[in-house]
Order: sequence, then structure tokens, then C-alpha cells
Amino acid sequence: MSTEPRHSYLYFGDAERGDLELPQGLVSVRSRRSPDKETPNEDSAAVIPIGASALVIAVADGVGGTPNGREASQIAIKALRAALRDGAVEPDRVRHAILDAVEAANKELLAMGRGAATTIVVAEIAANQLRAYHVGDSEIMSVGQRGQLKQRVTPHSPTGLAVEAGLLDENEAVRHDQRHVLFNVIGAPDMRVEMGTAVDVAVRDTVLLASDGLFDNVFADEIIDIIRTGPLDTAADRLVEIAGKRMSSPSGTKPSKPDDLTVVLYRRR
Repeated sequence: MSTEPRHSYLYFGDAERGDLELPQGLVSVRSRRSPDKETPNEDSAAVIPIGASALVIAVADGVGGTPNGREASQIAIKALRAALRDGAVEPDRVRHAILDAVEAANKELLAMGRGAATTIVVAEIAANQLRAYHVGDSEIMSVGQRGQLKQRVTPHSPTGLAVEAGLLDENEAVRHDQRHVLFNVIGAPDMRVEMGTAVDVAVRDTVLLASDGLFDNVFADEIIDIIRTGPLDTAADRLVEIAGKRMSSPSGTKPSKPDDLTVVLYRRR
């Protein structure tokens, strides 16, 4: 585990890997390019400590099929770091800073006029509580040691809403031909940020943030079983290993969709 005393950790590019031991807890980051392409990974991530007790974690996924997806995800992550002033923002201003960052990124992408877009999911962890913010279909999950799912955001997609409403089960949704239709992204005039209510984070609870490359290839119950116990870095490696194998070797019985993949795990000590 790294104990390098930096204010923020940004992850851009291919085959990124980071294991951090911070005052706020343990963090493991993994990012890998889709196995079916040679263009760069369009995912980005950030881990930003706020003082000694709070932490902001984010994953952004440049929307595939749009120009400059990689640049879009980086713009969102850099806007977040700028708004949080490398960890110097007051803890009671973190919520406003996150919302300001997403709005600033949206304005910048619209001003570019290239059609670039990105999703983002942000975890604000403070006072032993988690608050989620998201735009698009990158996701966040909070899981207890016994496998209790304490929180999971709903993707901003027709299939995400259908699963929440009970109209589709997860197996149907992961294979649905409209799974990647999004109705909310950073880079759209009508962009909106969905902010969740705060939920408690107990000692040894695990929080997961990931781009859709994980959820397109690994079922939620599999993810929960992997991350709920055991070393955090091992869990992160295992998630990426399973997703990567399914992307590269479709079996017919498990989901398989090649995509860029970024996973960030946090565990309170």
C-alpha cells in the first residue's frame, strides 16, 4: 500500500493500478482498456482526501461513440479536483463543490461544440456516512461484511429504470439491446445531477464505484460476494480478472460486452 502524502490521486489512461492507505480508509483503483480496441481507455478516476477524515472518490466514463470521450472524462475529473482545490475545501462545502464541478464540466463540454460527453459517479465519504452523486450509468454500491446491499444508484437509462420498477430482472437488462441508451450525461443541455441521501458506512463496509464495463460483464450478486470480505486489493484484482475474461471469451451463459473498465473500492478501517 502506498502512503505517499498527496492531496489527490488522478487516474487517466490504460492499465492503471493504485492501492492507497489513507487516514480515511483503504482504496484500490483498477482501470483497463477494452480488449477489442487499440484506442485509449476513455475512463478516468480520482481519489481526493478532504482533510484527515473526509474523502471524495469519482469515476467518469467517456461516452463511447462520441468524439473525444477520453477528453470528456478527464475534463470532468479535473473539474472535480479544481472545485475541491486539491483537498483544501472546507468539509461543509464539499457538496457544493461537487455540484459546481459537474456543472463546470458540463459547460466546458458544451462550449467545445464537439458532442463530447461523459458519465460520472461520485462518492462523498465523511463522518462515517456515504453520499452518492451520479450522471449516467456509471454506478456505486455500498456493501456490508455479510453481503447486505446498503446502497446502489439507478443508472440513467431506460433499462436502469425498468429494473428499478421491476419490469426487467438483471439477467434481462444486461442483455437488453437498449442497455446503453442514456438519457442523462455530462455534455448535454438538460444535464442533471442525481444526489442520494446519506447512508452509514460501518467499519469494514466496502464501497464500489465502477464504469459500466463492470456491470455489463459481472452480475451484482457476484460483485457483492467478491467485495464483501477479504483483502481489498485482491477483490479489485478479482473483479477486473472476471470481467476481462468474459469480455474476451463469451460463454453464452454469462454476460459479455467488451468495454473500458474502471473499478474503485473503498473500505473504512
